[in-house]
Amino acid sequence: MPMRRCYISVGGNIRPEEAIPRALDMLHSVCPIRAVSTFYRTAAIDRPEQPPYLNGVALILYGGQPGLLKRDILRPIEAALGRVRTADPYAARPVDLDVILCGTLVVDESGLRLPDPDIRERVFLAAGLLELEPELILPGTALFIQDLFTQEQRDTLVPDMPFTTALKERFHA
Repeated sequence: MPMRRCYISVGGNIRPEEAIPRALDMLHSVCPIRAVSTFYRTAAIDRPEQPPYLNGVALILYGGQPGLLKRDILRPIEAALGRVRTADPYAARPVDLDVILCGTLVVDESGLRLPDPDIRERVFLAAGLLELEPELILPGTALFIQDLFTQEQRDTLVPDMPFTTALKERFHA
């Protein structure tokens, strides 16, 4: 299979300053990380009692099927770092890794939709993609990533620059 530019959403809200770098180290050992976006502090969705999340996007090159990337690489990394999946999709977690784009693939299967619909709902995902690939058009659409949210909406994001700088230095991205 050809190598594809795959974008991974990376987040967490239980000691994310520890879990996210460890998760990215583990991912990098299998699929070298080519770039990381700015990481943003965001409120937990529908859970005001939870601590805020740190959220960003990582770019890797991957030659397999995105379902295998999710199941055989990302899920084991999450589990190794203490992620326990429950019926509550908004439960707090040390780390959350998801394939949000993989080349130009359009996928709609149980447990995996590409492009991930959350890109259109969560400004931090679109902002991360925009930073990493400014001319990106969402596969299967005619939508430019830059048109998903206004600059005013992107300006509401709270970047964590010390954390981001450390990750960019760590992965030379």
